[in-house]
Amino acid sequence: MIASLKGKILSKGADGVIVDVGGVGYHVNVPLGSLSNLPDRGSETFLNIHTHVREDAIQLYGFTTEEEKKIFTILINISGIGPKIAMSVLSAIPPDKFHAAITSEDVDALCSVPGLGKKTAHRIILELREKLPALIKGKTDVVYDDTLSALINLGYKRNIAQDALEKAQNKGCANIESLLKEALRYLTKE
Repeated sequence: MIASLKGKILSKGADGVIVDVGGVGYHVNVPLGSLSNLPDRGSETFLNIHTHVREDAIQLYGFTTEEEKKIFTILINISGIGPKIAMSVLSAIPPDKFHAAITSEDVDALCSVPGLGKKTAHRIILELREKLPALIKGKTDVVYDDTLSALINLGYKRNIAQDALEKAQNKGCANIESLLKEALRYLTKE
């Protein structure tokens, strides 16, 4: 199973991107929000991947953040929600607003997603009310916490350090060393 891809972007389109990894081009479906955050053609990128295997196809779904991937995975495990609707949700609603819609049980916010009706919106809210706290906790892993602690020990304020870490994670940094280096780049620019 493919869990992540790091390579050059060969092309970008409404249906996703093609990422060249060692001479092999992988077509990856990407939510619109992530697509706009990806660098231009020919640039290096990193994507968290969900490999979806069906009888007739193997499809790759890519996300710039681990949080988007978690939301996608949880959504496709809900009865009646497939990858297409899950991608529509992530394209229409950013993760923080998605959390708010579930917490406040905002059916109308979910119904703003093309192809998502009231019944399905209610089902999503019903299924995710219990799972959402675990999803939010999963966002802060050991690597993130340790890197945040290091930045605070270097004298940066928590909120400024968190902003820099979010940017570094969006760029695909996954270990403490790369996260710290990238976060420091953002912090020294400001």
